[in-house]
Amino acid sequence: MELEGYFDFVSPEEIRIKGSRIGIETVLEDYLDGASPEEIAARYRNLTLEQVYAALLYYFHNRGKVEAYLDAWRKYTEQARLEWEREPSPVARRLRELKARRPSLQAETATP
Repeated sequence: MELEGYFDFVSPEEIRIKGSRIGIETVLEDYLDGASPEEIAARYRNLTLEQVYAALLYYFHNRGKVEAYLDAWRKYTEQARLEWEREPSPVARRLRELKARRPSLQAETATP
């Protein structure tokens, strides 16, 4: 069975569903979180139900390799999130400042 034809193996750390920018991890995380293949296809409208099933079948046929891929992806995203929290972009810093000031700004504008 030729499942690899459904994917673009960009690098060992990046497997995308062919014809999209959606990584296999996106489909698999949704599935592992309880979404049905039909729900996943509806959520990502540029994916066909066939592509979703191909991602699931690839996972089940290569479970050890794909689990290692998912673990590495999860670690990478967690590290990126922590880094973003430590060193947010100027826009993120400004949004945090505005959010922190929101209660005082609301109080100023709510004068009777």
